[in-house]
Amino acid sequence: MIFLLDTNAISDFVRGHPRFDFYFDRLSADDRVSTCVVVRGESLYGIERMPQGRRRSALEAATTAALAGLPCYAIPAAAGDQYSRIKYSCERKGSRLDENDLWIAATAITLVATLVTLDVDFKNVDGLIIEDWTT
Repeated sequence: MIFLLDTNAISDFVRGHPRFDFYFDRLSADDRVSTCVVVRGESLYGIERMPQGRRRSALEAATTAALAGLPCYAIPAAAGDQYSRIKYSCERKGSRLDENDLWIAATAITLVATLVTLDVDFKNVDGLIIEDWTT
């Protein structure tokens, strides 16, 4: 099984949330924890916005190390088909996802991955499997 970490999950992982060890200990040899290019960009953008200093340097080093240890998927071409379906479905339900979240959801569905996230907006995406690794 593929577990795709969303931006908030990357943040929790980098900060050493204790529940992540619980989930990592239960992974099988066939399971893969990964992220995608959109999440990588969001994570690094968050660091870019921080003022220079020790806190930013420490977070940048920890995030860079975490991202270096995770496979990072590009957006598959078939995710474009999922994107259009997800966006239209959400609009019909009266809910919206921002553009990056649409691409993250489309990537996860295309990869048949479980999205690890705290973002409740993803619950409105039909066919998307989500888990919260902080509970």
